[in-house]
Amino acid sequence: MGVEAGGRKGGRWARTMSVVLLGWALALGATSVQAAKTPAKKRATAASVNKAQAAKPRPKAKVTTSPVARNKATKNQRLAKATPPKRSNAGRRAARAAAVGAAAAGAVVVARPSFGQQAGLHLASDPLRLQSSVAFVMDQDTKEVLVSKNEKAVLPIASITKLMTGLIVTESRQPMDEVITIIQADVDTVKRSSSRLSVGAQLSRRELLHLALMSSENRAAHALGRTYPGGLDRFVRQMNMKAKLLGMVDTRFVDPTGLSSSNQSSARDLATLVNVAHANSVLRDFSTTPSAEVDIGNRVLQFNNTNRLVRNDDWSIGLQKTGYISEAGRCLVMQAEVAGRQLIMVFLDSVSGAARLGDAQRVRQWVQGQSSDMLARRN
Repeated sequence: MGVEAGGRKGGRWARTMSVVLLGWALALGATSVQAAKTPAKKRATAASVNKAQAAKPRPKAKVTTSPVARNKATKNQRLAKATPPKRSNAGRRAARAAAVGAAAAGAVVVARPSFGQQAGLHLASDPLRLQSSVAFVMDQDTKEVLVSKNEKAVLPIASITKLMTGLIVTESRQPMDEVITIIQADVDTVKRSSSRLSVGAQLSRRELLHLALMSSENRAAHALGRTYPGGLDRFVRQMNMKAKLLGMVDTRFVDPTGLSSSNQSSARDLATLVNVAHANSVLRDFSTTPSAEVDIGNRVLQFNNTNRLVRNDDWSIGLQKTGYISEAGRCLVMQAEVAGRQLIMVFLDSVSGAARLGDAQRVRQWVQGQSSDMLARRN
């Protein structure tokens, strides 16, 4: 009996221990799985927090969340806030349409202010309400100044520079039929402006000068300076020496294109340059051609004048040049006959291409009005 009773007790004890051991195994397995999923640093942190909280008495009725769960929930909330909801294709199309609609409704993209705007030159008033911050109009024959607005301000002149480039090229007596190849060095790395003259295109010096003056072609102007005897540096030195000889005391050139904002001058200096350039028949013809076709080898390209006034029969323009970079604003210089008078006009730092032409029209109408009044008084 004793053996039988002992066997039954031993069996119950064995079953009890098996259950306990099984519970321990399950608990240890769950802990191992959780530890495998949790980085070492987080496990250490969680263990410290759990140990600290275990030492504190917990209210029986209060339900708490473990630190790991709280951290995970907080992280999920941050991700939910930081991650925008995914849009369907229709949603993306609607967003683009809304942006286009906002732009059409009058959204304005603010451009970088020009040097003239930064200096407050646009605040200056004038009787003609010109939109260029600098204006200078002079009778070419009598030297009478008809319009003057910030004439002494020294500003970037952009592609007006190319008038001096043309002057140096024509006075150098280099062969105008010599073929010049556009190379990588002629590509604009200052403003990264585009060009229709690809690297490898071959044009004569005459064609390059024509495109530089008529269409303000930057690669053409750079190639002209690069192929000058002594190279580009000597060409720029010649530009500055010529300016000094002409008495252009406020003028400085650093390249033949005008892409650098360091090419600077004043309105009065530019009037001097226009007067001298107008005496050069090549510069007169090339700068006022409405359009021209150029054969670059594999195809023929048509280039147009950057100043549409040369195609206007109401105007008699003897020489012109436009210019633009953001630092200079929209610029225009011209020699034109108005009401029987030979005028030199300079407009710098205008707010738009249309505005600089509008200023020229405004001056022309004013001069015509002045002439009519004078004739009326004489009669």
